[in-house]
Amino acid sequence: MKGPGRRILIGFAGLVSLLLAAAAGMPGGVELRLTPVEGREPLLALILDASERFTIRYYHSVENAPIWETHSVDENGVIYIEEERYLKFGAGMGKMPGVGRMVQRGPYEVIEGMHHPVGNFILRIGSPGVDHTLLWREKAVNLSKMAPHKAVRFTASPVNRLYRIYRTLCPHPGVKHLSAG
Repeated sequence: MKGPGRRILIGFAGLVSLLLAAAAGMPGGVELRLTPVEGREPLLALILDASERFTIRYYHSVENAPIWETHSVDENGVIYIEEERYLKFGAGMGKMPGVGRMVQRGPYEVIEGMHHPVGNFILRIGSPGVDHTLLWREKAVNLSKMAPHKAVRFTASPVNRLYRIYRTLCPHPGVKHLSAG
């Protein structure tokens, strides 16, 4: 190819390369990964905006009462617990001194305003019936159906805009398990 067609093609390729390089350098949010401790492949990987929240809901193994633990992830990938909500005080539940404030919200006891860093953490997923469920953007995935009795590591790390675009076009296979929450 010679002449103006070649120049246009080279210019277009240069522009695309420049846009891709710019996207690779721009923040794109945070990837939350849920990976079995005894495994390499994540069960689920989600792209969150900085400060976006996700919730783990389950049924207390002794009290059989629902519990919601709401978390956020900052732009550096640090996971925070923001709120705990439950119907009644059960074994292992309670307020940490100096963290959050206890309020009543309808029938629920709520510890709100926690914003306590927990970082990456491991959760032993309960059996069906305990129903550890991840709630995110009005969607839900029942982790107890995916990995009952497994220790699962929750990690978060910043991603660039190019990776976010990739994950938007090609979601992690675990995303297929999300349903209306």
